[in-house]
Amino acid sequence: MTNILKMDKTILIQQLLQLGWSYRQIERETGIRRETIAKYDPRRSKPAKVPTGCPPVAENRPKCPPGEIDASLSTLSPSPTRIPTRVSNASIYAGEIAQKLEVGLSAQRIYQDLVADFAFAGSYDCVKRFVRKFKKRTPHLVGHMHALPGEEAQVDFGRGAPVLKNGRYQQPWFFKIVLSYSRHSYEEVVWKQDVETFIRCHEHAFAEFGGVPAVIRYDNLKSGVLDANLFEPELNPLYAEFAKHAGFVPLPCLPRKPEHKGKTESGVGYTKDNALKGLKFESLEAENAHLRNWNKNVARTRIHGTTKRQVWAVFINEEKPALKPLPATPFAYFQIGQRTVLDDGHIEVKGAYYSVSHKLIGQRVQVRFNAETVKILINHQVVAFHRTIEPGRFSTNKEHLPEGFCRTIEETKRYLLSRLAEIGPHCQQAGEEIIQTRGQLGFRAIRGILQLYKKYSAETLEQACCQAKQIHSVRYHTIKALCENRQYDLDLDDGKTAFLQHHEIIRSPQDYQLYAQALQQITKQGE
Repeated sequence: MTNILKMDKTILIQQLLQLGWSYRQIERETGIRRETIAKYDPRRSKPAKVPTGCPPVAENRPKCPPGEIDASLSTLSPSPTRIPTRVSNASIYAGEIAQKLEVGLSAQRIYQDLVADFAFAGSYDCVKRFVRKFKKRTPHLVGHMHALPGEEAQVDFGRGAPVLKNGRYQQPWFFKIVLSYSRHSYEEVVWKQDVETFIRCHEHAFAEFGGVPAVIRYDNLKSGVLDANLFEPELNPLYAEFAKHAGFVPLPCLPRKPEHKGKTESGVGYTKDNALKGLKFESLEAENAHLRNWNKNVARTRIHGTTKRQVWAVFINEEKPALKPLPATPFAYFQIGQRTVLDDGHIEVKGAYYSVSHKLIGQRVQVRFNAETVKILINHQVVAFHRTIEPGRFSTNKEHLPEGFCRTIEETKRYLLSRLAEIGPHCQQAGEEIIQTRGQLGFRAIRGILQLYKKYSAETLEQACCQAKQIHSVRYHTIKALCENRQYDLDLDDGKTAFLQHHEIIRSPQDYQLYAQALQQITKQGE
């Protein structure tokens, strides 16, 4: 089973490829193998094929001249530069120590393994001293990372000068961002390192620069990275959304690799020593004003020690024109949370209720909300969007409800009558009469009529409703009985039934009139 990269890692690879980064450069910065990067490259339709018939690498390697030793085959062992006056007890295990150092084991772990595997009798300090000397004799090569104008900026936090707060001096943090090409920087003192403060500092820096760099390299602080995994770090979703809004690629450094953002690391130290050392301030605003003045008169006007050029001149002439344009609108900050969809198809956010699809009842969803909007997501995909409402209110999208599901009396009335109208006009008129005479209680009678439609044809139900109206008995039980007794033959041509006017068993109106007059006379005589 092959590993599948998470969505944020896939997006990061595609963004870096769009910037023109090579597979090797992306592998060095993210830890993802080049073979995996190729699979996610949209420009590459098929994976590269390895030529067959090639001899092994060892066969292609040039042979060493006689009398010389191949450096790649030699084992790592400390070669003393002077004759030692005392030999370390750990020196006899130099080969084993070298192998363990290559896989990244600490001196304490190496000491524990020597005791367990070889019954080493020396002390931990003995191993620690030997490891320290061994590392000095095998230095690690560190390369310089160069950036084009507008390509990269590096971000970090440092401790600021003490500020008076609540009657005593406390140390705040200062945010530092350095443009990698010109070394132009922006500093801002804050009390917190939360994600909202982190984002607002970015916005202020971009406004000061007049543009946005293509890549932001930053440390693994929680405001930017939730899980500082070596191969697949999990970005803070809020910071990732801000990066998409501003138009830059967020690139966290590998864990425990501060040299990957050496420009801002040295910049933080330069700010501490040159701008803030030995100072105290009465307010955060006073320290920020001091840093702005220091940047304007000192930091940007200096000749940088590495580039040998003035920082401000390089920024104005070369880097500022290469920056991306500022976003048209400020970033709408939002909060993130997890919610479970309730039985009524809603989730609760700050006392208000917002609908999602009824198919998601009981599932966990992600919520992003602020003072204006509420977004509901599953697997980074928006499944519902609402405007923020007052606590205690419901925001319901009818598309989220199953077909025929109604939440108000008027909606239920319209739905039931529309269903009767699909059967025929007599059924619709019967439903309107039922609701007019019985109100909400008539809804159940109409649902019963709709159930009859599953058993009888539309013509039979239309005839039954028409006759029920004619006999002034529009009730569910009457219509059901009429459907069951098909012997009633109705003339529906005009919507009326022809009644007999004359028959031997039918008395005439005159007979009823004479009967009524006789009854009145009997009543008067009795009085």
